[in-house]
Amino acid sequence: MMNKKLTKEELLAKANEPKMFAMKYHPFYRGKIGVEIKAPVRSYQDFAIWYTPGVAEPCLDIQKNKNKVYEHTNKGNFVAVVTDGTRVLGLGDIGPEAALPVMEGKGMLFKYLGGVDAFPICLDTKDPEEIITAVKWLAPTFGAINLEDIAKPKCFYILERLQKELDIPVWHDDQQGTALVTLAGLISALKVVDKKIEDVSITFIGAGAANMNCAKYIMLAGANPEKMIMVDSKEILHQGRMELKKDPTKWNICEKTNKEGKTGDIREALKKADVCIALSKSGPDTIKKEEIAGMAKGAIVFVCANPIPEIWPWEAKEAGARIVATGRSDFPNQVNNSLGFPAMFRGALDVGARSITDEMCITAARAISNYAEGRGLNEEYIIPTMGETEMFIQEAVAVGLKAIEQGVARIKRSKEELRELASSAIKKSQGITKLHMEKGFIQLPPE
Repeated sequence: MMNKKLTKEELLAKANEPKMFAMKYHPFYRGKIGVEIKAPVRSYQDFAIWYTPGVAEPCLDIQKNKNKVYEHTNKGNFVAVVTDGTRVLGLGDIGPEAALPVMEGKGMLFKYLGGVDAFPICLDTKDPEEIITAVKWLAPTFGAINLEDIAKPKCFYILERLQKELDIPVWHDDQQGTALVTLAGLISALKVVDKKIEDVSITFIGAGAANMNCAKYIMLAGANPEKMIMVDSKEILHQGRMELKKDPTKWNICEKTNKEGKTGDIREALKKADVCIALSKSGPDTIKKEEIAGMAKGAIVFVCANPIPEIWPWEAKEAGARIVATGRSDFPNQVNNSLGFPAMFRGALDVGARSITDEMCITAARAISNYAEGRGLNEEYIIPTMGETEMFIQEAVAVGLKAIEQGVARIKRSKEELRELASSAIKKSQGITKLHMEKGFIQLPPE
């Protein structure tokens, strides 16, 4: 439950606790991920099988048929987490070395929640063409690519090029992951307030990569673009803003949305809106109570800036919002990318997918929402938490089946086979972590 008695200072102090522990724990462990052996070493003679001379046979088999690499190696479970460090979390352009702790953290989430072996690849270049070339050079090792924390607009270009030029999935979590999980939460929230996605008016606060893709996926899920409005740092996007023709992404939104041609600020954009999806400047006063009060009855408010949402959840509730979601774990309804990418890649890898399609993402969002609905939706539970392992399994299975249906899978597997693969990979990863902690191979952090 949200605690209204906590003061702003207390909430800020609580939000800063992870930073304090992070500065103690990171140097203690010197990183969060490593490489572990998955095949047995019964004696040193086994290295004649795993390395020379025995390894020559699978090498030659792969030379004859490149697809055999998925049988003889771990390529099918390797994911590269690629960044240039130009837009890391809310820190901005901090460089590739400073981005490494974040990419390691991403790898930790991949492994624990999805059983996926993800490696941080921090590139010392900001040039889009060099990034594309580097990823293409690395691609033979990996079963999929996760682009991370790359500044816009080049993130759009890099993603589009690599998706066209590689035969493995390429995904940008800041776009697709955020959009997928946001859509999942919205689908559930609309069920709670008994409104249909095609009927509601939706205002997007923030016009970055994340909200652009949120708008895209929400449209694909059935929302009417004419009933959408997007606001950037200046004002509402509309066709009178001729300067936006220089930005194809924003101009596309101008052409598709805001049928009434509204102009003005956040207050105007939120008037009578059923839904607010904010991925913009950290608050708490980016969005004001009176602006939420102008929304429609039964309003749904997603305020997902970190570390402080655009408006405090209890203020949004006091202003009339029925459902409030944030990006934080200390309030109900956390919209967290971690609910999306581990299972998305698990499902894609288990069928050897050549790409991750928009339809696979929409399917994943519906799987997340359906799981939450099965648990019992309410105003403070529209989306699962990271602790609900079964959700990741169900999502991975749904993604794998959709990839097969769309013809982008190298391997066709049944629903039962996909469930066994996902369940085994995820539970094994979590079980090994627990066992290593119990045995002391992973030490508990210092007091």
